Amino acid sequence: MSDTTTSIPVTPDVGAPTAAAAGAVLPTIRVDGLPFVASTVPALSAHIVAEAGAGRGGWVVTPNIDILRRWRVEPSFRALVTDATVFTADGRPIVWASQLQGTPLPGRLTGSDLFVELMGAAERAGLRIALIGGNEGAAEAAAARLVPRAVAAGQVRCLCPPFGFEQMPAEVARLDALLTDWQPQIVFIGLGSPKQEKLAAQLRPLAPRAWYLGVGVSFSFVAGDVKRAPGWMQRGGLEWLHRVVQEPRRLARRYLVDGIPFAAGLLWRAATRRGGGPAT
Repeated sequence: MSDTTTSIPVTPDVGAPTAAAAGAVLPTIRVDGLPFVASTVPALSAHIVAEAGAGRGGWVVTPNIDILRRWRVEPSFRALVTDATVFTADGRPIVWASQLQGTPLPGRLTGSDLFVELMGAAERAGLRIALIGGNEGAAEAAAARLVPRAVAAGQVRCLCPPFGFEQMPAEVARLDALLTDWQPQIVFIGLGSPKQEKLAAQLRPLAPRAWYLGVGVSFSFVAGDVKRAPGWMQRGGLEWLHRVVQEPRRLARRYLVDGIPFAAGLLWRAATRRGGGPAT
C-alpha cells in the first residue's frame, strides 16, 4: 500500500515540547512529521485560558486528514502554519497512526469539542471572546446557547463577513477594527481550511495577546444548523461519511478522492516506522 504524496523527512518524536507561549511548553508527538499536542480537551482548554489571561497569545490549528494532507503536500500551506503554537489531532486516523507507530496520542482532540469546552472556560475566566465567520446567524446562536450570560454581559462579539470579504475593503476594515479596538483574548474562526488559517495569520498581529482557533463548521454544529455525526460514527472514524452524506457536492472529492487514499498512506507510513522502515 502506498500513496502519491510528496515525501518529507519525518521521525516519531515522543514528548517533545512545543513552545505554547513564553515560558510554557506542551508535550507533543509527531505523526507524519507534524507535532501534535499530547493533551485532552479539558487540559488544553485550561492551558489556553491561563495563557490568554496572562497576556500570552497563541494559535491552535486542528488538523483532520484534509488539513494534514495539505500540510504535507503543499509547501505554501506548510509555510502558512509554521508559526502555529499548537496542532491537535482532529482526525481519528491521526490517532490510529500514532498508535501504529508506537507513540499513542491520548485521544482525538477536535476543534468542535475544544470550541464548546473553551467557550465555557473563557466565560468563567471573564475573557473577551470573538466568533468570526460561519453561516449567517450561526455564531450568535452558538454563543447564546453556550454562554448566554457572557453574551448578555457584552463579553462576546460575533462577526460574519460575507463570501468574498477578503476583496471588500469595508469588510476587512470591520474585522481589523474588531481586533484592534476591542482586543479579544479568544478568537474562534469558522471559515474552513485554508481560509481560517489565512485569516488567523492575518489577524494575529492586530491582537497578539489573543489565542486564535480555526474551528470549521463548529458554530453550525452548536447552533443546530448542521448535525454532527453520532458518537459511534465519531469513535469509528466515520464522521467524514456523515459529512459527505450531508454535503455530497462540496465534500465528496475532499474525502473520497483525496482523503481516503491519504489516510491509507498515513497508516502505512506509521506502521512502517514502527517496524523500523524508512520514515518518509
